Amino acid sequence: MVGSWAGAMGQPQFMPSTFSRYAVDEDGDGRKDIWASLPDVFGSASNYLSGLGWDNAYTWGREVRLPADFNLDLAALRTKKPLPSWQDLGVRRIDGRALPNANIQASVILPAGHKGPAFLVYDNFEAILNWNRSLLYAISVGHLADRLIGLGPLKSPRREERPLSRGQVTELQERLNALGYDAGEPDGQAGPRTRAAVRAFQKATELPADGYTDKPVYEAVIKARHRN
Repeated sequence: MVGSWAGAMGQPQFMPSTFSRYAVDEDGDGRKDIWASLPDVFGSASNYLSGLGWDNAYTWGREVRLPADFNLDLAALRTKKPLPSWQDLGVRRIDGRALPNANIQASVILPAGHKGPAFLVYDNFEAILNWNRSLLYAISVGHLADRLIGLGPLKSPRREERPLSRGQVTELQERLNALGYDAGEPDGQAGPRTRAAVRAFQKATELPADGYTDKPVYEAVIKARHRN
């Protein structure tokens, strides 16, 4: 039972409790080997995803195109609407076609802010998040699955920028707190609380309120702190 310093084991990086509950002997050799047996690796991963709520009747989500006047307050996992409602708000598939006419609940997310790609994600996306809470991780898993069945690459241009350092994120949190926006304990990690504080600051200063911690918002927060 060899794992990392944090306890994650094997190719699917199971914690010991996850291994005990979900690992399977897919190749029938009498051992649940998530280190070297690919059948056991994929069988165990599939069993775990199913246990987390994955429904194979649906996809995880899709890349979409947002209208120019899209309300950025709606871009959050907590905001769920059926596909016809997103269609009425001007959301379209990335190629401009209408969304599927199905009563499926979905959320819009902007993992790289309003200048980056937009995704419409379903319950299966949240099943992936239950494995790893990173939006980028879940998008990567979903997109890899799409590519494996022959779907094409993402179409939105990438944001080519240097991310904020941990020290800069810590300073951003400290200055947001000083301005009265609750970014939580400064720890250098832009989690949900920090993003909510950034969004509140953006609204107050009439910036696009996407909650994304990039260099422009970092500089804007520093300038606002100096003025006060």
